[in-house]
Amino acid sequence: MLVLKFGGTSMGSKEAMNQVVHIAATKMKHHDLVIVVSAMSGTTDTLLNCGKMASEQNDGYRELIRLSEDRHMQTIAELVPAQHQNGIKAITKNYFTEIRELCNGIYLLGEISPRVRDRLAGYGELLSSNIITTVFNAGGTSCAWKDAREIIRTNSNFGNAAVDFSVTNALVKEYFSQNPSRLTVVPGFIGSDARQIATTLGRGGSDYSAAIIAAALDAESLEIWTDVSGMMTADPRWVPNARIIPEISYQEAMELSHFGAKVIYPPTIQPVLNKNIPAWIKNTFHPKDHGTVIRGAQDESDHSIVRGISSINDLALLSLEGSGMVGIPGFSKRLFEALAREQINVILITQSSSEHSICVGIDARQADQAKAAIDLEFEYEIVAEKVNPLLVEKDLSIVALVGDNMKNHTGISGKLFSALGRNGVNIRAIAQGSSERNISVVIGTSDVRKAVNVLHEEFVEKTLRQINLFITGLGNVGRKFIDQLFQQKAYLQEHLRLQVNVAGLSNSRQMLIREEGIDLSQWETALQAGEKAELGAFINNIISRNLRNSIFVDITDSDKVASMYPALLEKSIAVVACNKVAASSPYAGYRKLKDLSEEYNAPFLFETNVGAGLPVIATLKDLVRSGDRVHRMQAVLSGTLNFVFNNYDGTRSFAAVVKQAQDEGYTEPDPRLDLSGMDVMRKILILAREAGAALEMEQVGCTPFLPASCFEGSVEDFYREMERQ
Repeated sequence: MLVLKFGGTSMGSKEAMNQVVHIAATKMKHHDLVIVVSAMSGTTDTLLNCGKMASEQNDGYRELIRLSEDRHMQTIAELVPAQHQNGIKAITKNYFTEIRELCNGIYLLGEISPRVRDRLAGYGELLSSNIITTVFNAGGTSCAWKDAREIIRTNSNFGNAAVDFSVTNALVKEYFSQNPSRLTVVPGFIGSDARQIATTLGRGGSDYSAAIIAAALDAESLEIWTDVSGMMTADPRWVPNARIIPEISYQEAMELSHFGAKVIYPPTIQPVLNKNIPAWIKNTFHPKDHGTVIRGAQDESDHSIVRGISSINDLALLSLEGSGMVGIPGFSKRLFEALAREQINVILITQSSSEHSICVGIDARQADQAKAAIDLEFEYEIVAEKVNPLLVEKDLSIVALVGDNMKNHTGISGKLFSALGRNGVNIRAIAQGSSERNISVVIGTSDVRKAVNVLHEEFVEKTLRQINLFITGLGNVGRKFIDQLFQQKAYLQEHLRLQVNVAGLSNSRQMLIREEGIDLSQWETALQAGEKAELGAFINNIISRNLRNSIFVDITDSDKVASMYPALLEKSIAVVACNKVAASSPYAGYRKLKDLSEEYNAPFLFETNVGAGLPVIATLKDLVRSGDRVHRMQAVLSGTLNFVFNNYDGTRSFAAVVKQAQDEGYTEPDPRLDLSGMDVMRKILILAREAGAALEMEQVGCTPFLPASCFEGSVEDFYREMERQ
């Protein structure tokens, strides 16, 4: 026997339900089936919203009920032949009559209890399961319908009832031993307590219902049919390169689902694990896809250390601290008892070895409730200043690395911290179980997307690493740089495993940011359609995007652009500069940039400042690091002056030769920087500083060879004055 569960999207339309029928027909060629179904997509939320509106005495719930009934009736009209519609329409009308009466009662009372909420929420599955049963029977496939409330017994914890497995297993076995049908449909999500009062198993409980029945019947396998083709290595909405996990262990699946993977409801795994029943995640709309199989025995050829990366948002971190906690037993017990009394689930626990503090992570929506309860519990200690009032931090998330093969592999935590550190992701708390199957870190919610992408590249992809470039300065050099990137993009990807994504461009007139990347074959056209350039907005946009492996490339000579480097480095955004202004600024500013680079693990690179990109500065750094001392340097430091004096022979004016040098790209955008000696002075200063000398510009001597009048006014004035000399 197989147990198949179909989710809300699989029951959400005529086409989807027809696909369910097709899948079942294929499976029935070789197996008897139990099909567990969710409500039609959106129905449970609608029903709960009706109850909420009624409790607030908002009579808009009546229209919501009418729309939901119309939707179900329309589905019946589309799926069920006319001669078979009367019975299912009567059942549907009866259910909606009960829903109306229930909501009317809530409206009159002005409140809704957990028990009534469970009763109301369960109608979605009752409706969808009866409809699909009728579709099977009308199509000639004999199908039985069984109310899950008669075979799944729970306690009375409404909203998230616990299953009484001994009673439930007996009821399931008894019913199916007497049921002659090869196909049975059961509504998921619902059960009943010992008094036959309807309960629910928690949102996502239809998966759990299917696993309970599969385990009770010792089914050959459990199949969870949904709208994705299996569990994935990360959330594909955040990680474009996320891929399907073909096979995963029960324990890994539980960890991933607990930490936010939405494909399967966390409690689903335990019943099938106990019976060693494989569970498949399959796609209703692409049934031939392999999907993901969850089982105990693993493929020995798969040496993946990390199986997947998951995350939970809306986390609050509660920190109980105080010197009075040290060496005194019972604080942890009292903390957890206070939370338990409020029915607040603890997601993560971490405690310092000094016993001075203990931190727990909970759902942020319960943070205020938790603080009130814990401060009350420790009221005496807080008044006596033995314990501080509970500290609550919000806007946090958990990111978890999961994998059975992480066990006994050294360096996993180190790689995790290093990868996040390189991208400026601050870690607020850490937790790792003794099984070594999960490493969890608490970080700011604003960093989650970047963190998941960084870790996916580090541990799962291992083939390509994406870098996100933001380039400002699109003159001659900038254009050549973009041309070179375009030319080398395939080579970098194939040989260096770098996926270069130009995410932003800016010149003095226009700017453009496209997170998904700018097509370098048409970048000029795209830039023209961008926004009016504003340097502060461009920089703020880069920072707010918070993309992984971000690099700011400055191909200008602007002091305003250079002044933005600290803000970028403080956000762990690397800076690569042709611009010599920053490295030749007052020594304190230069030193600050170097310190920020080191503090925030953000490279500040300016190799092209001297030597036109030849590894002069890198070589100099290596010499100094290895203990060498630089006593003297000899160099021709100006390509412009070298070109000008090699080409000036008196047959043309000096100004004409300088203009040729500018046209051919030898000079700075303003050639006066070269002819005045300022460019050479900057290069000398940069080399001296990289060699270890704490020099200022005033300590570099320069004797100009052109009169001061050449340097007054505009660049055009400069050329006219040179012609007069």
